[in-house]
Order: sequence, then structure tokens, then C-alpha cells
Amino acid sequence: MYKEFASGTAPEPMEKIAKLLVASDGFLIVTGEYNHSIPPALKNLLDHFQREYYFKPSAIASYSAGSFGGVRAAVHLRVILGELGMPAISSMLPFPVIGDLFDENLTPKNKRIESSTARFLDEFIWYIEAFKNQRQMGVPY
Repeated sequence: MYKEFASGTAPEPMEKIAKLLVASDGFLIVTGEYNHSIPPALKNLLDHFQREYYFKPSAIASYSAGSFGGVRAAVHLRVILGELGMPAISSMLPFPVIGDLFDENLTPKNKRIESSTARFLDEFIWYIEAFKNQRQMGVPY
């Protein structure tokens, strides 16, 4: 884990990621579905950091080739993100049948996608601002 390295001694890619995480006020996690859960590489990346996530909200967008849009992975991810200190907002943004969701110009074929994405992002921004304001007043630990 990043926290196990003395300051400035972690591998350069890990230092770069840590700086990005520290500078962030929230995390939009995008996941595919892998055996009804999240991809191992995503879990591995998330597990290498900890304090960098504390008291910052997350939001989950998921996708799959099937009709569930990766929600089985998103449900697992919600628990993981909460344990890491970045609780997920209540809404999720699934993208079902991802291979047929957009036309050749990347325009959504389903008009619901644009409105649900806008609502999802509005909620996420609200949480980011609320958590940021609260962090400025201090955190419990």
C-alpha cells in the first residue's frame, strides 16, 4: 500500500496516482462487470490507497454487454468504496448493452441516457460540494 512507503519513496506511478487522489474532491468510478463483480485490476488499484480517499464522495457508473448494465458489479463496488472512506452516492449510472448503446458518432441511441446521466452528475456534484464544505470545517479523525 502507498501508506507503507516512507514519504517520497513509493514507485513513481504510485506517487502520481496518490497526488491525483489527494487533489480530488470526489471520485467517479467507472467499472465493467467481470464475473458478476468488479474487474480484479480495479480492486487492486483501489486497495493500494486509503487515506487519500477519506471523506470524499464517490459515484459509480457501470456497463456490461448484457441488459443489467453492470449493476451486479456496482453493488459490490459500493461496499468497497464505503469501506475505503469514500461512500457512494445513492444513484448509480448503469449502461446496458454497451456495444449497441451509441451510434458511430457516439450519440446515445437511447434518449434516457442523457437525462439520467445529467441527473446522476448533478447529484454527484452536490455531494462533492457538501463533503468539501464539511472537510473544510474538519474531519472526525
